[in-house]
Amino acid sequence: MVPLHPSVRSVRSLPSPAIISPRPRRHRHHTTTPSLPSHSRSLHHHRPLRATTPLASRGDRRRDVGGPTMGLFTVTKKATTPFEGQKPGTSGLRKKVTVFQQPHYLQNFVQSTFNALPAEEVKGATIVVSGDGRYFSKDAVQIITKMAAANGARRVWVGLNSLMSTPAVSAVIRERVGADGSKATGAFILTASHNPGGPTEDFGIKYNMGNGGPAPESVTDKIFSNTTTISEYLIAEDLPDVDISVVGVTSFSGPEGPFDVDVFDSSIDYIKLMKTIFDFEAIKKLLTSPKFTFCYDALHGVAGAYAKHIFVEELGADESSLLNCVPKEDFGGGHPDPNLTYAKELVEQMGLGKSSSNVEPPEFGAAADGDADRNMILGKRFFVTPSDSVAIIAANAVQSIPYFASGLKGVARSMPTSAALDVVAKNLNLKFFEVPTGWKFFGNLMDAGMCSICGEESFGTGSDHIREKDGIWAVLAWLSILAFKNKDNLEGDNKLVSVEDIVRQHWATYGRHYYTRYDYENVDAGAAKELMANLVSMQSSLSDVNKLIKEIRSDVSEVVAADEFEYKDPVDGSVSKHQGIRYLFGDGSRLVFRLSGTGSVGATIRVYIEQYEKDSSKTGRDSQDALAPLVDVALKLSKMQEYTGRSAPTVIT
Repeated sequence: MVPLHPSVRSVRSLPSPAIISPRPRRHRHHTTTPSLPSHSRSLHHHRPLRATTPLASRGDRRRDVGGPTMGLFTVTKKATTPFEGQKPGTSGLRKKVTVFQQPHYLQNFVQSTFNALPAEEVKGATIVVSGDGRYFSKDAVQIITKMAAANGARRVWVGLNSLMSTPAVSAVIRERVGADGSKATGAFILTASHNPGGPTEDFGIKYNMGNGGPAPESVTDKIFSNTTTISEYLIAEDLPDVDISVVGVTSFSGPEGPFDVDVFDSSIDYIKLMKTIFDFEAIKKLLTSPKFTFCYDALHGVAGAYAKHIFVEELGADESSLLNCVPKEDFGGGHPDPNLTYAKELVEQMGLGKSSSNVEPPEFGAAADGDADRNMILGKRFFVTPSDSVAIIAANAVQSIPYFASGLKGVARSMPTSAALDVVAKNLNLKFFEVPTGWKFFGNLMDAGMCSICGEESFGTGSDHIREKDGIWAVLAWLSILAFKNKDNLEGDNKLVSVEDIVRQHWATYGRHYYTRYDYENVDAGAAKELMANLVSMQSSLSDVNKLIKEIRSDVSEVVAADEFEYKDPVDGSVSKHQGIRYLFGDGSRLVFRLSGTGSVGATIRVYIEQYEKDSSKTGRDSQDALAPLVDVALKLSKMQEYTGRSAPTVIT
């Protein structure tokens, strides 16, 4: 087959001959990094319009001028009826792929979102549409793009191959400026985060606002209300699919004027932002030192689209340091949740697996989830709990990370996260906030200039550089701390300060919060609600609760307070109720029970078990041994097996 001249656009297998002429005009950016992996389409109805000009090197922003006239599209109103259960949870709407593939299902939710937003955030606006690349993402990008066009948006920004991490989306909304000065007003993020992907697994969608953070409850409530009454949606059915595997701008024209689809490599914007936060030269000295070894596992999620650019090309790590960094629609058949259960390969490499090996583990290891907003930090044969991780970053940020050199505005954690951060805040005289689970609560504090660093026990850590948790940021923060602690140890015979050394020194200074989380996934939703209701009912008589606890374990302290956590936002005054059930013990221990909003089927019960130890001679105990009495109390007090039929949790972290 004779190749086409670069000035000729090929049009193949379009849905209707009427679309072929006039063709859209494609402006070439020529701004690629080494190509990201291309995924097969989930559905193969159409082939997209494809520009055939080869891509140039990163940073070359030339454009093709001239070319065919803009493609014209029309707007169609499609009749529809509501679907039950389209209420967004803490991280959007998550269901099985097969649910989203139902006719009109995705369209209903997207139109309900457009209808919930102020008109100026849709008409003439710039909207980001991308995600973690899981199965059905590419089809969803095309559908949402056509609906954005029909609803009067001026342009859509799409990550190359539909890939854009959740923190990168937040950064793009906040930082990116288009060639014509345009700024994004919001984003549809296509992700189910740490949930599995594939034809029979999970898909998700959430909307982030102009500050880069998740839509607040006032908006998600309106979206849900709209889903219950929707009767029609708008779509430009004759808008051709755009080739999202090639960087460039494709231009169209519709009833309300021009409409562009801008496909770009978001890693360029993200790296630029990271360089304003961290000392890349200091980290590079660490990663290129023969004394320091490093391993990063993307679990075949979207973090792989950034890992090579950042860790190898920018920071000098060896490419062999990267594990599972090719993004895949099904995450390689694995579960993209960065914990000791699912990140098996990394856990083995770091010397924490069941099999023994004579190979010396790396000094530092880290993993990401599907959309790269979560992280797991490991040292050589050593696991750092997320609760400890955020506390240690906060304690070391000012001296180790240039972005925080002038001090921290405040720190915050989610309610179920251990109180390790509280102790740091008290010692450093920092403002401290305890919020419900959900990053939007941190976002409010950050927008008001009240919080610099925050974290959740569910492997989420971040700062006010964006309005989402950021897995790669957390890894760079730890590398910055290690680089600072080892600035005089990279040459000669000096022993490196290890991850374990840093954590144990932190415990010696601030005390240790022994901590674990038990997850019971996909349990019967009715049984889960009954279990929670019983725990609330028991709180009316703490004397009866303490009598029961003494019968279970006499070596456990008494409960001195119990409640169902409620939060009044200090910024906007909004009140969030029923955010988790707490039992607080006299010695500082805590039991927290919560229903998670991140699953796609059934219910997930999470039990958080925490014990504080101030005596530095007792901070080196095995965590399971230290927590065993409280674990026993938690499971028997809640009647977990009776309600759920489960003799053991799905995951322990």
